[in-house]
Amino acid sequence: MAVIGAAHGIRGELRVKTFTGDPLALGDYGPLQTADGRSFEVLDMRPAGNVVVIRFKGIADRNAAEALNGTELFVDRSALPDDVEEGEFYHTDLVGLAVRDEVDTVVGRVTSVQNFGGGDILEITHAGTKGVLIPFTQAAVPVVDIAGGYVRIDTVAAGLTNEGDDSDEAPNKQDGAEGGGLNRRPRGPKNAGGNR
Repeated sequence: MAVIGAAHGIRGELRVKTFTGDPLALGDYGPLQTADGRSFEVLDMRPAGNVVVIRFKGIADRNAAEALNGTELFVDRSALPDDVEEGEFYHTDLVGLAVRDEVDTVVGRVTSVQNFGGGDILEITHAGTKGVLIPFTQAAVPVVDIAGGYVRIDTVAAGLTNEGDDSDEAPNKQDGAEGGGLNRRPRGPKNAGGNR
């Protein structure tokens, strides 16, 4: 739900990055939990740019606040409303789903959902390879069936095929070369200082 950032002031307040639609809604979910089982109750919250400044119960000075920097905050799945709009999903509901291709063959599993600022990305296993990243877009992932336990991907839109790769073409003649040379891709403009 959120990640605690730097301390704010000397009275135990913290800058917190939220992942909720409305950053100020973070306090509506009740106590927030950490991965190691600690619980934090929000006493006060206010917006501050692209984060919120929060005062938690029991955190009263800067030293206690600084010790929490980088702590991830969670809520139990049962605390989240089930009435999401069509096309909206909780990350936790996507993790573990089977990944099927266009012909309905299971090719992997969703291992996590990432967002580095450019939109959601599914991290999947694919054909035995871990850590494959694909865009979580309608084109790349046209079907999400939570009840059925799978997502269907378009392997071309997801970037998992070599369609359009001309590396298998027959060798051709290069400028000034005797006989056949390798079919090479250009490495940039001639005036760019050679190969990059």
